[in-house]
Amino acid sequence: MAVFHSAALVGLSLANFVFVSWSAAEFVAFVSLRQIYRESRRPGPADVRVHVEWQSTFRDRQVLQALLSNLALLAFFILQHSVMAAERVRKWTVACFGVLQRSVYVFCTAASLQLLMHYWQPIHAAPFLWSVSREPWVTCFPLICFIIHVIAWLIIFSIVLIFDYAELMGLKQVYYCCLSLGDPMVLKSQKAQRLYCHLRHPVFLEFLVILWVLPSLSLDRLLLSTTFTLYMICGHSLDQQDYRYLRSQLNKKFEIFSREESAYSHLAARNGVREPAEHRE
Repeated sequence: MAVFHSAALVGLSLANFVFVSWSAAEFVAFVSLRQIYRESRRPGPADVRVHVEWQSTFRDRQVLQALLSNLALLAFFILQHSVMAAERVRKWTVACFGVLQRSVYVFCTAASLQLLMHYWQPIHAAPFLWSVSREPWVTCFPLICFIIHVIAWLIIFSIVLIFDYAELMGLKQVYYCCLSLGDPMVLKSQKAQRLYCHLRHPVFLEFLVILWVLPSLSLDRLLLSTTFTLYMICGHSLDQQDYRYLRSQLNKKFEIFSREESAYSHLAARNGVREPAEHRE
């Protein structure tokens, strides 16, 4: 019976991992690729939007309906992401789902992102707040934005890996449960537990770059970028003690990497010295 229970937990956590990873990939395309290329490649929108006045834009019922719909989607995501992270709700979800609590949280976050992406309404009737429309910038600036976004996403995924991606996705909790090792968070130090309680958005600066560095800024993207920026600012609660702990952990990781690199260089150099002697024999 215990084997079937463990197999069910592993299956659910792996299925959730696939769904969340797929949602993350779609979110990257939604936030970066679509905004960089689809907006700039749409036939003739820039010329049309230049002659549209803001007063007539906000009198347009379709524009107002799209803004309210997008704002409701953003509010739903923020409420889900914040309420489920509250201590009282987290304890309730632990009591209901046990070791799958983290998996349920990231599943609900991915599901709310799916709703946000699939029901988001682009606003084409409003002018751009800015738009690169002159040569050579109309050709090269989207490429520059693309490179910046790629670098920012690589930094984000690297930071997520440093913060134990398996644990953030709920896989590590299930693995420890199947081996009867308990909760992996309990094994962490008090400083680490304190950091995880305060750490809501470890990629603040990189995500700001993704939100705002664009060849054109439409009205619906302004709503998305502004809302996410305010949400990250309000959710930022790290203090000096957390920063000192983060710096010490990063220094330890750099020391480990430097030791491994020096050991590999020493081994390669030693093998390089031996090789000619063996060749002469």
